[in-house]
Amino acid sequence: MRDVLSQIVRWWSAGETFGLATVVSTFRSAPRPPGAAMAVFGEEAEGSVSGGCVEGAVYELAREVAASGAPVLQRYGVSDDDAFSAGLTCGGILDVFVEPVSREAFPELGEVAASVSAREPVAVATVLSGPGRTGARRVVWPDRASGSLGGDRLDDAVDDDVRGMLAQGITGIRRYGPQGERRLDDLAVFVHSFAPPPRMLVFGAIDFAAAVARIGKFLGYHVVVCDARPVFATAKRFPDADEVVVRWPHDYLTSISVDERTAICVLTHDPRFDVPLLEVALRTPAGYVGAMGSRRTHEDRLERLREAGLGEAELARLRSPIGLDLGARTPEETAVSIAAELVQLRWGGSGRPLTGGSGRIHGDGARP
Repeated sequence: MRDVLSQIVRWWSAGETFGLATVVSTFRSAPRPPGAAMAVFGEEAEGSVSGGCVEGAVYELAREVAASGAPVLQRYGVSDDDAFSAGLTCGGILDVFVEPVSREAFPELGEVAASVSAREPVAVATVLSGPGRTGARRVVWPDRASGSLGGDRLDDAVDDDVRGMLAQGITGIRRYGPQGERRLDDLAVFVHSFAPPPRMLVFGAIDFAAAVARIGKFLGYHVVVCDARPVFATAKRFPDADEVVVRWPHDYLTSISVDERTAICVLTHDPRFDVPLLEVALRTPAGYVGAMGSRRTHEDRLERLREAGLGEAELARLRSPIGLDLGARTPEETAVSIAAELVQLRWGGSGRPLTGGSGRIHGDGARP
């Protein structure tokens, strides 16, 4: 919903009522993930739930829901044998929850948008089906909550689960009993997490770093470029970076918090910089640590890191030489190879060409 948030806040602020369609679950080769959204006001539409397959049907349903005020959970999809009839031509299935939104129906929307803008974690939990009121909503922050799903015990159980999901940036459905019993599944609750974007830390203010910062921003990362040399580490040279830091890389990395969604790209290929930096990086919980350099540089780097006291398990986390083997030559091509490796690790792909393969294209995902 981040893609449509600015527009729906404008409609909401103007006192309008509009339909909001959100993908809440997918099966097989559905084109958009849970959380993808389309907002419809009159003849205007923002966003997408299927990349085009069922947009027309969802558009009409969203207009009906905005007029009636009654939310609807609708399933779209076809079998592989009937892939080109009405529905999803990719053969996937998706469940879409369509709800009316207005200042009266969703009074916390302004606060949600403000939190997303401020990079403050927030999640919206909505009742999809089961006992209680369909469309009941609770907004949960790490330190507070607003609204109710139908009772204190249910709210307490959902709050606990939502905060855990929010910490990991997970969006999806959780099921409960009417009083929040986790052993039951009468009640379906969709949790839409708005966690701050993951960070990409790019070390080394070189031309390759500019290309990596650009593609990192495109992938949705909060990009930081760091280098100890002020003449090179400037905002002018890295316009796509969210931050440019002039500091010794290992000192900077030691001073910040790193989580499992963080990607660390070491592009210095200078042992004065990258050995002390990697000594710190490989001991963090970062989900990706990659370093540029030839295979000869890599072997020399490993020996230096062993001398610094790193064990084989820690060294095994290092993606070096960085990126997938695409035959890249230019900074831009190298950035694509790094981005490809990040996507592969995130979703558990094989890295092989899809042509000539078989089975599902979209897996269930390997990492949050």
